[in-house]
Amino acid sequence: MANTMQFDLVSPERSLASLKVTAVQLPGSEGELTAMPGHWPMITTLKPGILTVTADGEVLEFAVTGGFADISAEGATVLAEQAFEKGPEGRAAVEAELAQARAAAEAAKGPERDTATELVYDFVHLLENMQ
Repeated sequence: MANTMQFDLVSPERSLASLKVTAVQLPGSEGELTAMPGHWPMITTLKPGILTVTADGEVLEFAVTGGFADISAEGATVLAEQAFEKGPEGRAAVEAELAQARAAAEAAKGPERDTATELVYDFVHLLENMQ
């Protein structure tokens, strides 16, 4: 088993990262998970959260608003709805997403309102972790 795996983070606008890593921590929709070299193959959906990558002893953090992760023993590819480097520019973009999510939650009815409210909570939690 190798000590590193290929990691790629792509959003519709651009590729944010492509490098060899030792671990990737993902905000999975069913819970947080860590992918490392030799990981069992899986595909999972992502919820808004911080994606953390460890490469050469350095930790890189990205905010993702959702998407999918394709994980295998050799690598992990994240196709994010939106992704930003953790910092002021990313924080402003996530604040705008939060405003849209709040408006959608207020307009939603029935079970859709519960789902929309959960998304608002996820964005609030993401902003707290971007500080």
